[in-house]
Amino acid sequence: MKLIRRILPGALLLPQILLAQLQIVTHPQHGDGYFSIVGESEAATIIYSSSENVLIKKTADFLAGDIENISGKRPVISTSEKFSGRNVIIIATLGNNRLVDKLVADKKLNVEVLNGQWERFVIQTIDRPFPGVKKALVVVGSDRRGAAYGVFTLSEKMGVSPWYWWADVPVKKSEEIYLEKCRYISNVPAVKYRGIFINDEAPAFRNWAIEKFGGINHKCYEKIYELLLRSKANFLWPAMWIPAMFNVDDSLNARVADEYGIVISTSHHEPMMRAHNEWSWVNGGAWDYKTNKEKLQEFWRGGVERMGNYESIITVGMRGDGDEGMSEGTAVDLLKTIIKDQREIIADVTGKPADKVPQVWAIYKEVQDYYDKGMRVDDDITILFCDDNWGNIRYLPRKEDLKHKGGYGMYYHFEYVGAPVSYRWLNVTQIERVWEQMKIVYEHGVNNIWIVNVGDLKPMELPISFFMDYAWNPDAIQAKDLPAYYIKWAKQQFGDNYTNEIAEILSLHTKYSARRTPEMLTPATYSIENYREADRIVDDYNKLAEKSRDIYRQLPEAYKPAFFQLVLSGVELCANMNEMVISAGKNKYYGERGAASANWYADKVKESFEKDARLTEAYHKLVDGKWNHMMSQTHIGYTYWNHPPLNMMPAVSYVQLQKPAELGFLPEYGTRPEWGWLDVQANWDFINTMPLFDRVNNQNYYIDVINRGQEPLSYNIKAADGWIQLSKEQGTTQYNEKVYVSIDWEKAPESDTAGTILISGAGKEYAVAVPIRNKLPKVSGFVENNGVISFEATRFTRKTDTKEAYWTVIPNLGRTNSSLIIEPVTAGRHTPAINSPCVEYDFTVFETGDLTVNTYLSPTQDYKKQGGLKFAISIDDEQPQIINMNEGEIKPDYEYADWWMRSVADHIKISKSRHKVNQPGKHTLKLWMVDSGIVFQKFVIDTGGLKPSYLGPGESNFVIPQ
Repeated sequence: MKLIRRILPGALLLPQILLAQLQIVTHPQHGDGYFSIVGESEAATIIYSSSENVLIKKTADFLAGDIENISGKRPVISTSEKFSGRNVIIIATLGNNRLVDKLVADKKLNVEVLNGQWERFVIQTIDRPFPGVKKALVVVGSDRRGAAYGVFTLSEKMGVSPWYWWADVPVKKSEEIYLEKCRYISNVPAVKYRGIFINDEAPAFRNWAIEKFGGINHKCYEKIYELLLRSKANFLWPAMWIPAMFNVDDSLNARVADEYGIVISTSHHEPMMRAHNEWSWVNGGAWDYKTNKEKLQEFWRGGVERMGNYESIITVGMRGDGDEGMSEGTAVDLLKTIIKDQREIIADVTGKPADKVPQVWAIYKEVQDYYDKGMRVDDDITILFCDDNWGNIRYLPRKEDLKHKGGYGMYYHFEYVGAPVSYRWLNVTQIERVWEQMKIVYEHGVNNIWIVNVGDLKPMELPISFFMDYAWNPDAIQAKDLPAYYIKWAKQQFGDNYTNEIAEILSLHTKYSARRTPEMLTPATYSIENYREADRIVDDYNKLAEKSRDIYRQLPEAYKPAFFQLVLSGVELCANMNEMVISAGKNKYYGERGAASANWYADKVKESFEKDARLTEAYHKLVDGKWNHMMSQTHIGYTYWNHPPLNMMPAVSYVQLQKPAELGFLPEYGTRPEWGWLDVQANWDFINTMPLFDRVNNQNYYIDVINRGQEPLSYNIKAADGWIQLSKEQGTTQYNEKVYVSIDWEKAPESDTAGTILISGAGKEYAVAVPIRNKLPKVSGFVENNGVISFEATRFTRKTDTKEAYWTVIPNLGRTNSSLIIEPVTAGRHTPAINSPCVEYDFTVFETGDLTVNTYLSPTQDYKKQGGLKFAISIDDEQPQIINMNEGEIKPDYEYADWWMRSVADHIKISKSRHKVNQPGKHTLKLWMVDSGIVFQKFVIDTGGLKPSYLGPGESNFVIPQ
């Protein structure tokens, strides 16, 4: 009982009720322990007070509709206080319902936990609440949104996904619905304002809204407002892409938002509750405060007047017209004057002191320069920091800044129109990266506003859910919980149908699509020649697509539209996109080598291009065309940062082939001959040596047999030595075939030597050397393979933690595997020393000499502004080398610095350090903590054999010491 007293004041008055999770059942074993929402004969009556805010009425209607969708029985909704003989559901806000007040007075309900709270709620069942009433279910909020969140929490538990309309997720049908006896107390949301920015909505969202609602009007926004409430969000930057004007397009937009309890603000470059396009609409003239002050003040005054008493947050400050910088320099004094004048307008129009009206100042792009130069705003204004538009935090407040009463916010991006190339089409956001970056944000005291740019809203369903769930309670989701989030989300949308399989597809799909945005893919992105990278990319995505199709075929029909939108469509579109650009790369590769395969891959590119259109059309036809236009964003053929006017197929070339077949071959990792693929006499040239084989790595390498003519090529390939193994010894190909070569080490000579393979066909015969190496040092850990050792950061041999700082694995984060960070994320700087936080990786090299360690890092910015984020690397017992991952990042990202363009395009930064080993055999790489905030993905040690690729070599073989 002491534990109960600590958790729940007044709980001793209700000893039979414990703090519990909400449990919904359809066939209770013991009826007395459950509240009947829908029983055998009728549904419980929903009651609210007519004096409540209109949101409570709307919430009651939504609850009745949800219950009806589940059970087929619609509850009666009543504002009467006279009822008997029924189970009742009471929806109320604290202090605004006499029935709730009576339950409190009778000590049947304790609501002390709601006093003075923001958006908190209690859900409680009560036996015999009133004379003649058997049971009551009370949902009471500390305020109107608290009550709404309580109701929608109940709906979600009953089986209504927040995405039931926006992604056609079916509700879980049941003729009866019972809630286990409970008292559920929500936490207070960790972030006060949590919302989305509908941005860059043309052509997809806008054309969809015009077709379905007649425009981006209040009918359209009602669907968005409902989604926000069901997701426990409360904040919106509305659509603003020209010509959208939230208040002008439909005068009901703002009023209906307030009825739904949604707080409206405007984006970082739209001050004083005005849409960007309104300035042109009113013919305002120059957007220049120096020359057009009076007109601008008049314009801004109109925005605040129109806002009225609606719950809003006013954006203050000023940027240039069209989302540009206000001036070439940093006009601190001018911006201070602008904000001062804006606050005078706010006070004058509202009749309140300016510090009593919520305001926000957005530190976006070049505006950070104002902040860096010491500009500060009044203490009541929320300061909104931002990422770099690519999900990487740029700046956070220091401890001494946290006294700022207005608090801090963060503007984050799931999509962006801008350099280096816009990403607007599909979801390319890993929730793991959102978790990692927003954890840093939260732990640094930024908790007043979290707003995320979601573009057209669809298809960002998964990251939107995660962003809102995490904003509500960051402590509930730790790194180890991230895999379970996919499972939870999949279960919410698809029930118990293939939950784990769908979760795995979602986690891999977002990993693959986050490696490089589809818009930035080119035929040169992935290596055709090295580490079988291009083939692995295509194979991995096609396997994922096939798994998705298999599940789709087996799902109940009711779930197929949702699965198509939330899983299958994105996977198939991305798989096809990757195959298309890689086929274009192979077209070039084989064309340069005069191979018939060039023409096959040219046809393959066209086939994939046409398939893209079919996949898009299938999305638009879904659910009788409900989502027509929503996938119409162009995405193929970018030539600079902005999207192309139409999808344009990657360029391909066809080669003219001689009629008779001609034999050619390309050994894996074969270098280009001195004179190219034809010598100076125009004869076919080739590489006649395979890469080096060794018994520890037990490699297999291929010989790509290519046909250089129109007629089919018949070929033979034979090993002159019995210890050389071939995947096949003969074949016929119109284009090319890969024959894989390996070594039978039981039969191989014990010395370092070379064998021979003979390749013949079309009247030609060639000999290819197969070198092997037997003389190797004793191996342990990750083993060198042809001059490279590669391993994931999470695959450490040993680690050292301290009480002040410890290593944490973030599952699935990164381009190839998982990632490693330091927690707490606010840990201070360390100097490497004995017993400092450190992870160690054993590895083996075959030769002495120089080596380079390539450390693959997430593209984190220097958000601490302390001269860069640092870590240290050492080999064995050498002095640790301090490495600054932000070295040379002097030019700011918003000026489209080269360093930033590379890092956000590749979604990686690679820091290099150079070392020396004095003997072959086992060594140890040590990673030392210096700063928190760095995300370590992978290490590649180059002893002289590293070849160009996008993702780097696959992980080396690991040998456990015997």
